[in-house]
Amino acid sequence: MQSPITLFTVEEYLQLEQTSEIRHEYLGGQVFAMSGGSKEHNLIAGNIYSQLRSHLRGGSCSVFMADMKVRIQLANQNKNIFYYPDVIVSCDPDDQDRFSLNYPCLIIEVLSPSTELTDRREKLVNYRNLASLQEYVLVSQEEITVEVYRKDAQGNWSVTTLGKDHELRLDSIGLTLTMAEIYEDVIKV
Repeated sequence: MQSPITLFTVEEYLQLEQTSEIRHEYLGGQVFAMSGGSKEHNLIAGNIYSQLRSHLRGGSCSVFMADMKVRIQLANQNKNIFYYPDVIVSCDPDDQDRFSLNYPCLIIEVLSPSTELTDRREKLVNYRNLASLQEYVLVSQEEITVEVYRKDAQGNWSVTTLGKDHELRLDSIGLTLTMAEIYEDVIKV
């Protein structure tokens, strides 16, 4: 026997999400519960957030983590998507919604075994539909490896893989992070 799939409107999803004890991502009407992260995952995301927060303080950009959604509107498919990135930065003055960002310039995901394929495939494809997005960064929690997807002036994307002897240069916000700063209290660099 098949169970019907419940589809939610954007408005229903946003209303339910405000009172939910767990976070859900939204993909064209379907809602998916998010699992909790490991201690390493939280430390890495926190390390990155704190460096970005210090760097951006007092400027026109804002950095958020974990509980702020990014909204993607796929006009060609008449579909809306809401994700919860680990770290997200917006420098756009039009990003005024209280619960989601529409114009992020930087999105960082810390890879988890349960979400790695989604982060590498589905989210990569969907995030690249955001005209404002300049960099999408994937950070491993298992080893010192960081992947940077970067959009050039012509709108073409490239990927660079960084290891323990590299630094993470974030052109979108003018900041460089060392691997020691990213992996502090997680992996010895």
